[in-house]
Amino acid sequence: MPKTFMFLIIGLFFGAGFGFLLAATSGAELTGHAHGTDAAHDHNAHDHGDGTGDMDADHAMHGQLVEAEAPVPDLMLHVLPDGPQSRNLHIMVSNFVFAPQNVNGGHVPGQGHAHVYVDGVKQPRAYSPYVHLQALPKGTHEIRVTLNANNHGQLAVDGVALTAETTITIE
Repeated sequence: MPKTFMFLIIGLFFGAGFGFLLAATSGAELTGHAHGTDAAHDHNAHDHGDGTGDMDADHAMHGQLVEAEAPVPDLMLHVLPDGPQSRNLHIMVSNFVFAPQNVNGGHVPGQGHAHVYVDGVKQPRAYSPYVHLQALPKGTHEIRVTLNANNHGQLAVDGVALTAETTITIE
């Protein structure tokens, strides 16, 4: 292998490493994608298919409504401080059980998980009533939570998704 080619490979390796180091020390964050718009990406805005083929269950049902059966779940949010820029989100539910062991399975009335959104960007799924929101940038943030069936469809009452929203400010 010619020396020039080896030096090119070495330069690319160290250059990429330096770039990541520079980005990390400057406070840059990797966040969700926006598909070329300024709006946060929300899967509800477009179709991901009918649940057949190789598509995973999260995308197959994401955004589809699953009518909740009686007794209808209730959903409320409470935010607790946890450091200067972190918060603990308490997802308070009744008539609903978090069931991580059944995720990607069929709909079972009254059980599932929650989807948490911060400023419209989906966070990791919530499989328990407490979610840690860490390193939030200073400013005002909208927190939205949906209750979802095991198959990821959003639970709904009379065609309206069960959601709760709150706003927090990080100073």
